Amino acid sequence: MEKKYGTIAIENNKLESFDNRTLNRRYKVEFTCPEFTCLCPRSGFPDFATLYISYVPDQKCVELKSLKLYINGFRNENVFHEDVTNRILNDLVELLNPWELKVVGDFTVRGNIKTVITSYHRKEENRDKWVLNYT
Repeated sequence: MEKKYGTIAIENNKLESFDNRTLNRRYKVEFTCPEFTCLCPRSGFPDFATLYISYVPDQKCVELKSLKLYINGFRNENVFHEDVTNRILNDLVELLNPWELKVVGDFTVRGNIKTVITSYHRKEENRDKWVLNYT
């Protein structure tokens, strides 16, 4: 069976950035990804979540189509909630080196347990610093 063009695009996903054209001020960019899926590494059952990504760009911004394909790339991956949320944060920090970046994985209830993972990065003026923010 021949693969569909969407499947091929997701398999070949690569996060991309473009130059921030508004360097004269800091501003926040927010994304909501309400159809995130991955697989439970223990059971293989699908996990569903809404991802909330927000960042304050420095020199780079994330290109939206590449973000969409990247996020969809997790649909067949066996990964824990904590790991996937932190991996998305790490990949975006590596790509963008933003002033601030937060990723929230709000996972659908499974087995009577609701899981929300929040991972946060803040860059100081002269160095990078990882900060866990529970607010």
